[in-house]
Amino acid sequence: MTATAHPDRHEHAASIGAAVRTTREGLRLDQETTALLAGVSTRFLRALEHGKPTVQLDKLLAVLDVLGLELRIGRRGA
Repeated sequence: MTATAHPDRHEHAASIGAAVRTTREGLRLDQETTALLAGVSTRFLRALEHGKPTVQLDKLLAVLDVLGLELRIGRRGA
């Protein structure tokens, strides 16, 4: 199976986007301020929050860092 054919890709991207949005709103940060602090565009942040499955990892990590979030890797089903 190729990376583009992975059936859960959109679901994972949507989950990450929802976590980013929920955390940002909980911190009472607007998209413009968050994007500025992370060094990304508001367009990127909007796409991330809407679950775009093809975002740049360095930009994702910058946003997560600003929000105090981290990305963890684990085995499925474990």
